[in-house]
Amino acid sequence: MKAKVHVFLKPGVLDVQGKAVENALHGLGWGGVGNVRVGKLIEFDLENGDKAAAEAEIKAMCDKLLANPVIEGYRVEVA
Repeated sequence: MKAKVHVFLKPGVLDVQGKAVENALHGLGWGGVGNVRVGKLIEFDLENGDKAAAEAEIKAMCDKLLANPVIEGYRVEVA
């Protein structure tokens, strides 16, 4: 089973990397770009065949390791 975890900073948390990308885009002529946020995508295979159990397991992984729940949110996709 394929799993994807999208991790992103929560609203209100300063995204320094997003601001740097936004400034670089402006410098390259794309001045209409704003509020850039940078996140990460984590993909992996999971042996669990039960989709509901897999989602619960992945959420536990996120809360313990893959995301910092204080400043980050995440979205899980299981296929």
